[in-house]
Amino acid sequence: MTSDRVRIFDTTLRDGEQSPGLLKDLKEKVRLARKLQSLGVDIIEAGFPIASAGDFAAVKAVAAECREVTVAALCRTAELDVQRAAEALRGAARPRIHTFVATSISSRVQVEEDPC
Repeated sequence: MTSDRVRIFDTTLRDGEQSPGLLKDLKEKVRLARKLQSLGVDIIEAGFPIASAGDFAAVKAVAAECREVTVAALCRTAELDVQRAAEALRGAARPRIHTFVATSISSRVQVEEDPC
């Protein structure tokens, strides 16, 4: 099955955390998520819920506010990460969990020693 449609998966809310001064607070993240939704983005990766209380809150807020777009939460393949992502997405109209396998030595050791 082929499609001529390109789906846009935006990571600005998550990656923006790594750019100093880009995203300041929860209110600003939700405002940006609404704008991305209005622009027609298909999937918004709202954060990495296990990383911090702030990321958890951002994913939860975006999931609650943005009902016309898929909202994704990033997580490692550790069970606690997946559970935390699912909890943050509870109530989302179109939830998605985006997993990755930690490949760096420090990430693997951290997951094996302390999965959260």
